Amino acid sequence: MTNLEKVNNTIETAEEVARKIWLAGLGAYGKSFEEIQSQYEKINGETTRLFEELVSKGEKLEADTKEKFKEKSTVKTAVEKRVEDVRKKLGLDSSDTDTKIDELSQKVDALTAAINKIS
Repeated sequence: MTNLEKVNNTIETAEEVARKIWLAGLGAYGKSFEEIQSQYEKINGETTRLFEELVSKGEKLEADTKEKFKEKSTVKTAVEKRVEDVRKKLGLDSSDTDTKIDELSQKVDALTAAINKIS
């Protein structure tokens, strides 16, 4: 083997090593890209699942809250009805109160007029 052949052989070997280094770098980049893409898809899927779970819980809480509000409204209406009935029985109904005040005012006016005639 001549010196020229040795030099050419060394150059070919160096080129092959350089090419393999280059390919290893590309392979590392490709593997990193695949890993990142895999992690992204996993995180994205997890995020979507978590979001859907939160929406589902929100819907349930909204439904529960509406139901409780409806129950409290029904209870409040029942309590208001009972209070109204008691007020009527005691003569404290607002429409009756206004009428009674007018009647009493007329009686006071009539008594005042009668006292003024007597005096």
